[in-house]
Amino acid sequence: MDIIAGMRILVRVVDSGSFSAAARQLGVAPSSVSRQINELEDDLGARLFARTTRKLSLTEAGQIYYERARSIIDEVNEAKLALSQLGAPSGILRVTVPSGIGRELVGSVVPAFLEKYPAIKIVLSMTDRMVDIIDAGIDVAIRVGRQRDSSFKARKIGESKRVVCASPKYLKKAGTPKTPGDLESHNCITWRDHPGHNVWTFRGPDGVSNVRATGSFFAKNADAIVAATVAGLGLSLLPDWNMGIELRQKQLRPVLTDYQASPAASPVYAVHAHQRHVPPKIRVFIDFLIESFANARYS
Repeated sequence: MDIIAGMRILVRVVDSGSFSAAARQLGVAPSSVSRQINELEDDLGARLFARTTRKLSLTEAGQIYYERARSIIDEVNEAKLALSQLGAPSGILRVTVPSGIGRELVGSVVPAFLEKYPAIKIVLSMTDRMVDIIDAGIDVAIRVGRQRDSSFKARKIGESKRVVCASPKYLKKAGTPKTPGDLESHNCITWRDHPGHNVWTFRGPDGVSNVRATGSFFAKNADAIVAATVAGLGLSLLPDWNMGIELRQKQLRPVLTDYQASPAASPVYAVHAHQRHVPPKIRVFIDFLIESFANARYS
């Protein structure tokens, strides 16, 4: 058998914690992973795993072999990376992003990035679920809020400002709120999965204002809230990256611009696995995100 391929399978199984998790990452059947491990054990003449119905663990021989294999695979990857850096960044880049930011990413960043780096192909997953990037084989995850997991590398790509918006249609019908207190007489689209009210906090010339925001439409999904706001159902308070396309196209108009929502903004990070040498496709993508969002204008 291909000994390097066998080492890669072994390392993937150990790092992912199971044959099935390794199979998902590799896109093959668990039986294929099991067969290759069996072939590796036959080739070595040693048992690498102690298998039970509940747990998969390395034998003493397996632990010794894994540590050496891990080191060898790292060296092989670094050699390959060193060669790849001689040319243009290339390869498949797997990215996961929250649905709201994903629309902005696809609409204003991805086309320009792929034009600049034609040898890279992007596989994008848009989900509001927190994805295990190692288990899912993700290269880069875009995440909102402070990142406290030190097992991953996080680079801040920008901040998303929270703004109150409405469609011109709604404002023509209901009028434009002049102060935060005016919102209590308006239909507000709020982030909820059941009827009720949210408290929206603002800072302005008169100090801090707390507003009971409620209305006739509730959703716990940024895309749904943006769509409802564009349709004229009411006013919404969301990060501007969620509404970048609609703001640029004047489908939505910011209001209460003399006031600042509290918190005013949310930091956004690009997260990836710790690596001694970050692959060029990841490095240039994150650099491109930082530059793109630094230059973004929504009004």
